[in-house]
Amino acid sequence: MKNIYYIEKKINKENELRKRAWISIEEPSTEDKNFLLDELKIPAAFYNDIEDIDERPRIEVEDDWTFVLLRIPYKTTNEKSPFITIPLGIVYNDDYFVTITFYKTDLLQDFVNYYSTRKSIVETDNLNLILRFHLSASVWFLKYLKQINIQIKNAENDLERSIKNEDLQTLFNIEKSLVYFSTSLRSNEILLYRFKNQRKIKNILDEELLEDVEIELKQAIDSSHIVSDILSGMMDAYASVISNNLNVIMKRLTSISIILMIPTLIASIYGMNVTNHLENNPNGIYLILFGSIILSIVGVWVFLKKKWF
Repeated sequence: MKNIYYIEKKINKENELRKRAWISIEEPSTEDKNFLLDELKIPAAFYNDIEDIDERPRIEVEDDWTFVLLRIPYKTTNEKSPFITIPLGIVYNDDYFVTITFYKTDLLQDFVNYYSTRKSIVETDNLNLILRFHLSASVWFLKYLKQINIQIKNAENDLERSIKNEDLQTLFNIEKSLVYFSTSLRSNEILLYRFKNQRKIKNILDEELLEDVEIELKQAIDSSHIVSDILSGMMDAYASVISNNLNVIMKRLTSISIILMIPTLIASIYGMNVTNHLENNPNGIYLILFGSIILSIVGVWVFLKKKWF
């Protein structure tokens, strides 16, 4: 899906392509691909790299096109991986600014809404516009981290009532998402460091905007580490609880087996086909039952006293 915008203090949607336009393409079709490669002459290698979901953030230059790849958060409908990160490709030259992603994201729509209604963009320079995308990515990382934190609290409340495999699986899936977030945030941080230390563009960047990006990115990285540490500690704690519960159950079952073994042993002895001095006693069965019960009660009392039950 292709959208064309023109930035002049506000982001305005355009119907026709003109120079200095921002071309936003999500979930590109064959027609969009042909437009990018045949009409705009974007290098095919850049397009293929964006299509690879595992591609790492970096900056490249080929011909008159500059390519910047950024990792952004994405909320899926897959319960096994509720949150992942995807590549956002930014390709620009003197005439056009193009963003490409193979997923329909909330980030780009929010970016358009924010800068078309709420806030103005003072500069229209491509480099500072990239910084704004970097800032938006960090903000959305923080938004999704808050949602992850809420899911962790809900799972924790469920686990306090009863430890179920489904709740533990939920925590494990969230842990995978946090790994994706932490890795992508570190990669974005390296990209920003390389980006701002290029001598050719160092004096072009908006210092205030750059500072905002660094603050939001640092906050997202710290939040990711905090949530990850909390979740790891929680998983370890519940693993210990499960192990302890298993030990308690095994101890109780062993104690019950020992108690049941007492009347079984007595019955086995008096069931032998040998003289036992009770074979002619009409009350022998009652004496044996009474003795078995008394010995079992004594065994229970001993176990209770030693807190083995």
